[in-house]
This record gives sequence, structure tokens and C-alpha cells, in this order.
Amino acid sequence: MEENIFDGNALESDNFETNIRPQSLKEYVGQEEITSNLSVFIEASKIRNESLDHVLLYGPPGLGKTTLAHIIANELGVNIKTASGPSLEKSGDLAAVLSTLEPGDVLFIDEIHRMPKYIEEILYPAMEDFELDLVLNSDGKSRSLKIDLPPFTLVGATTRAGDISSPLRDRFGIVSKLQYYSEEELLKIVLRTSRVLEMPIMEDAARLIAKRCRKTPRIANRLFKRVRDFALVEKDSCITLSLAEESLKKLKVDEYGLDAVDTEYLTSLITKFNGGPVGIETIATSIGEEVTTIEDVVEPFLLQEGFIKRTPRGRVAEEKAYQHLKIDHMTTLF
Repeated sequence: MEENIFDGNALESDNFETNIRPQSLKEYVGQEEITSNLSVFIEASKIRNESLDHVLLYGPPGLGKTTLAHIIANELGVNIKTASGPSLEKSGDLAAVLSTLEPGDVLFIDEIHRMPKYIEEILYPAMEDFELDLVLNSDGKSRSLKIDLPPFTLVGATTRAGDISSPLRDRFGIVSKLQYYSEEELLKIVLRTSRVLEMPIMEDAARLIAKRCRKTPRIANRLFKRVRDFALVEKDSCITLSLAEESLKKLKVDEYGLDAVDTEYLTSLITKFNGGPVGIETIATSIGEEVTTIEDVVEPFLLQEGFIKRTPRGRVAEEKAYQHLKIDHMTTLF
């Protein structure tokens, strides 16, 4: 099984992202409509002396949802507590997090779509009325316990907005979809990362990384880090275009930003299944990857760029995929 350097789970756990994270809305590059509106909403909440409405951020991995959550807390001048949907398994887990909140604090729940249904239902009164209703069982007897909570702002992040129930979604006063980044925005991000990490990079080399990072800041930063490693080993004091090209070649990141796993996915779809339609479970088995990895990491960009399409019968390779892999479309039909 090929290594996927774009795997969202691996990237999230890297402290590197934390070190270069912008701290304010002014520092944040891209998503201008969202940041402009958030600036207004945050300022208005300060004027009213109230907690900010709950915020739902959704979009593909790596576009800055976690960063925005921390910036919201910084702009409000409050603390941020973090949790993830899968980690909230019991009502006590949620109660433990909520009980640590101070007035106005931000509670950030990543992968909020993976929160169990019964935990979600406990969260409703907490979001609406700042109350926590718990049912305690002891000695075979049940009793209810109501805990008053300080006003707080829940920031939820998800890559799958469609998996969030309507009752939960309706309780968010601010709902924002993050878009893929432009090449110019990504160039600014790479140059900023270069300055923060004190590793100079030529603008043409930075632009090359910006072109090959799947329109995603997190991947741009990860590619910069890998190219920086090659530069350090080569004892180069500056990342040049030729060094960046050679490094990305070794990383198997092509001119479209596709890596080895993407190429294996497209090759399998075309050569093993005649270009589809074929179900995602079948593709996942054929290349030895998890279905969730394919859905969350591999497919969003392939769909966005027109390499594949989804149909009721399964995934289908588009003409662009055949051209990219230099496979004659007609030969796969026989």
C-alpha cells in the first residue's frame, strides 16, 4: 500500500501546523467572505457583551477550520477547549468538557458529525439554554441532574455537512462553508511559512508548491516541510525551483498535485474496472485503503478537478483521468 502524504489524520496530529498557525483574522489568508463576516459578528458580540453565536465550519480537510476556531477564541479574548466527535462516547465525557468552561469560552468540537446521537441530544439544551441535563443511574435508580452552564460559543467543524442532523445544524447561528484556495493565496501561505520557519524559498519554487498542493493550505505547508528537509540534507540555504522540482518528484507528487495513492486509485478504476461505474468499497479493497480515507482525502480533489464523477451506480473515470495517465480510452472498452 502506497503512503498517502496527504492523509488528513496524519497531518492533524503534527505540531508543525500549530507552530505556523495565524493568530488573528488579519493574518489569516483566504476565505475572505467568511473572515469578513466573522469580524463583524465578533465585534457585535463584544458590543452586546454576549457570547458569540455558535459557529459551524464545513468543507474538505485542510482548509483552515481548526485554525479559524482558535482565531475566533483569540479575537474574543477567551480560552478555547477542544474535543472531537468520536472522543465523546459517554454523557460524562461531554459533561467533563462543559464543566471546565468559563463565561464566553469557545468549545471546539472537530469531526462533529461523528458525535453519537445521544451525546448530540444532550448538547441541544447546552447550546440553547446553557443547561446540562443528565440522567444518573445508581443502585438501580435513576435521577435527573440539571447543571447551569456559563454562556459559551460552540465551534463545530466537519468535512461532511450532510451527515449532521437537522436539529443540530439548526442550532448554529453562523454556518460557513470553506472553499478551496487560489494559487495566489497559496503562494502567500507558502511564503509566510518560509518566513515563520526561517527557511528562504525562491518565489518560483514557492509557486510550484502552491500549484501542487491540491488547493489546500495544510498540504502546501506539509509539502514545504518535506522540501525543506531535502534542502537541509543537501545543505542548501535556500529552496530553489530545481530543488523543489526534484523533491516533489521524489515524493511522487505530480503537476496536478496527485500523489501515489491518487494515481493508484485512478489506475485501478480504469484498468481493473474499465473506468467504472464501480462502488467505492470495491475500489478501496482493490488498492488496500480505508473507505473513509478515500471519501475524505482522495476523492474530494479528484471530483473538484474533474478526474472522476459520482453516479448512482458508482464512481466513473472522466476523460481527464485517461489523458493524465496516458491511457487510450477506447482500449479499456474491449
